[in-house]
Amino acid sequence: MTTNASTPAATSHIPWGRVRQSRRTADRAMKIIATGFTFCAIFVLFWILGMLLVKGIGGLSLATFTAVTPGPGTQGGGLANAIVGSFVLTFLGIAVATPIGVLAGTWLAEYGRGTQLANLIRFINDILLSAPSILIGLFVYVILVEPFRGYSGWAGGVALGIIAIPVIVRTTEDMLSLVPGPLREAGAALGAPPSVVITSVTWRAAKAGMVTGILLALARIAGETAPLLFTALNNNFWFSPTLSGGVSNLPVTIYQFASAPYENWQQLAWAGSLIITVSILLLSIIARRVVAGGQ
Repeated sequence: MTTNASTPAATSHIPWGRVRQSRRTADRAMKIIATGFTFCAIFVLFWILGMLLVKGIGGLSLATFTAVTPGPGTQGGGLANAIVGSFVLTFLGIAVATPIGVLAGTWLAEYGRGTQLANLIRFINDILLSAPSILIGLFVYVILVEPFRGYSGWAGGVALGIIAIPVIVRTTEDMLSLVPGPLREAGAALGAPPSVVITSVTWRAAKAGMVTGILLALARIAGETAPLLFTALNNNFWFSPTLSGGVSNLPVTIYQFASAPYENWQQLAWAGSLIITVSILLLSIIARRVVAGGQ
């Protein structure tokens, strides 16, 4: 019985030496190129972090966390009001975004599968996910700042919330879509309505990923500057309890201090940059721990 040239027995005797050598060469070249660009990226990253540590640590002191931001040309001062203001604005943003994002992502994953409306919402969510934050700041300025004739922390919180919503929606939908169907069927077989199945079964199964999405959104908005320039703006004093008027915050303070000619302001800008970076790093570590604990 003759062996067809297309069978494995025949192809195993075909001399592939030249082809294999070229593939080895291409593979090695690709590895060298990929490794080189990886080291370039790591080098740039550590360069930025190293510069941030060297210049940021010099501006850290007890006064940085207890004193308010100094005026132009004055010495001393700190970032206490900016740190607290950033915390308040970020909390408001997450408080606005979390219920909307979680419920919208739940509807897309549980109720709207395969519908045209769900596809439209996903498309709009993707656009919002990649929209420049300065456009969101302008939008909130038109609807919340200009009509009330003044900047406010509420407008800043809404702007940050709009930025965080698409991140939470996408993460929530993806995590709920990974929950096995038999879990839902088991809940339905026990006579539980869909709302109870979602809150008691699917949300519990996907809680680690959902919490991670919220933490990622929190890290996303923690360093936003552009939307706050049009909404909360900034000041050098403690903000009003009603959050009316300008609300001090770290991103805008860093922007203003870094571009100022005063050495004291520039040093505080580096210190504020280090504080934001460390905060985002801690949030990322917490998110990874949550994911690891939920697996």
